[in-house]
Amino acid sequence: MQTAADAGDAATLLAAVPAGRRVALVDPRFVGHVHALRLGLTDPRFAAATVPGALTAQPEARGALLRALRRTTAAVGAGAPVVAPDTDPAPDDRTVPGRIAVALEAEGTAVKRPELGSLTATVPTDAGARATAESARDGVDDEAVRLRSAVKAHDGFFTTFAISPYSRYIARWCARRGLTPNQVTTASLITALVAAGAAATGTRGGYVAAGILLLVSFVLDCTDGQLARYSLQYSTMGAWLDATFDRAKEYAYYAGLAIGAVRGGDDVWVLALGAMVLQACRHVVDFSFNEANHDAVANTSPTAALSDKLDSVGWTVWARRMIVLPIGERWAMIAVLTALTTPRIVFYALLIGCSLAACYTTAGRLLRSLTRRASRTDRAAQALADLADSGTLAQGVAAVAPGLRGAFTAPAVALLGTLVMIGGALFFPYGSPLTVAAAVVYVVLSGLAVARPLKGALDWLVPPFFRAAEYVTILVLAARSDAPHAVPAAFGLVSAVAYHHYDTVYRIRGGTGAPPQWLVRTIGGHEGRTALVAVLAAVLTHTAGFTTALTALAVAVALVVLVESIRFWVSSSAPAVHDEGELA
Repeated sequence: MQTAADAGDAATLLAAVPAGRRVALVDPRFVGHVHALRLGLTDPRFAAATVPGALTAQPEARGALLRALRRTTAAVGAGAPVVAPDTDPAPDDRTVPGRIAVALEAEGTAVKRPELGSLTATVPTDAGARATAESARDGVDDEAVRLRSAVKAHDGFFTTFAISPYSRYIARWCARRGLTPNQVTTASLITALVAAGAAATGTRGGYVAAGILLLVSFVLDCTDGQLARYSLQYSTMGAWLDATFDRAKEYAYYAGLAIGAVRGGDDVWVLALGAMVLQACRHVVDFSFNEANHDAVANTSPTAALSDKLDSVGWTVWARRMIVLPIGERWAMIAVLTALTTPRIVFYALLIGCSLAACYTTAGRLLRSLTRRASRTDRAAQALADLADSGTLAQGVAAVAPGLRGAFTAPAVALLGTLVMIGGALFFPYGSPLTVAAAVVYVVLSGLAVARPLKGALDWLVPPFFRAAEYVTILVLAARSDAPHAVPAAFGLVSAVAYHHYDTVYRIRGGTGAPPQWLVRTIGGHEGRTALVAVLAAVLTHTAGFTTALTALAVAVALVVLVESIRFWVSSSAPAVHDEGELA
């Protein structure tokens, strides 16, 4: 820490700091909470940030900071505003850091101003103002605010009332001992995998242990995010781990339950894969709808207005959060039913609960989409195209086919293709060439569905239809096959493909775009993989070769997507964010 005599001296001191370091300007008269400074000066997600009387810049914003500081030294010394008063976004902060923040924004550098709530951050100009500021600071418990803010604002009922009241203190304990969110996330994954192993024993003691360990894993899962918010430890690796481990834990646990059930004489692999397919399709509905409306212009939907009104009534808020069976409620249900019942009952409860939740959320989103007047942007259309995951075959059809006009044409064509594909897998004789013919029709229709930009009111349904077509086709063909262990092999294939789809979502959310096109083409796109599985089922009918082929395809897809995903998330281009999670 160094003290500058004036703004010019501050510029000289900052220029001497090594280029790769973060720098900060703090007015020596600053009065406020330590956590207010922490929020303003240590969050790694933003290139520049400010609170009244303090400003920070990451290495990428250092050049702009120095230019602004040098350019405004004379103006600050003369007491003149840095920019015109009618364009000044922070007229109350007339300190040097405040003026420089405005100058940075005028130059085009985004400056984050975190919400401080009850925390104090001010620069008093006289003794009376200082006494008032110090009184306000001393009247608020800085640590209590920090603990409260560590908890996610919109968690489910179970998480809010059964986990967060004590998990925040576990997060603080971890922070004081130097543990990182990534370490806690990894501990949560390991605990869940041990739980899956306990469930795989197929014994009552194993099931009880699995239920307890699954709840412990969820406590740690809550703790890692709270630790990140408590200590402001956001990282690219943390974003990747947090985004993928929840799904890995849940689906590994499904596999453990299925293995345990088989050991007990009850084959529930079809139910396990069905539960995973349903949950993955639920998520893509959430992701697709949110991306379609991420930056939509205008929202006049009466359904949205009703939703906002319901959120103002206490009991309806919790009822609406619980009805979607969010991760807390879902894991609690799985844990209790595992300990007390059988894997078959666990999967029946999952399928029924998730189906009802999917109907509720999808119906609400359909009503919002049909009753709103909004213009979707090119960014939203591109996001939906990326989520569609079209490969070479569909892209080839889209390139030569005329775009079909009509407000609901794209989702209607995608739905028709999905019904043809799933219907063929279900009702044609197993191994029949007709199933392959259905796959050809699906390829053509999936290309037609994406031939035009996805800007229609219901075009966000296109990616979910494609996910359902691919996942359900794999499930049905594996279930109808007499090949031994075909369904567990299909479980592995859907897991690998689902990882790719989740990875796509979190890259888009981070603002870095979808995975590269070469990756999508290499693993075939949704239509290529679906057609390939249909061909394999026809060629390798009722033989162990079908299981081997599914296993080989699962391994190949997993290797390609994991290597590329790891390369991306540890690269400098990955977003330094911490995923706040979805309720479901």
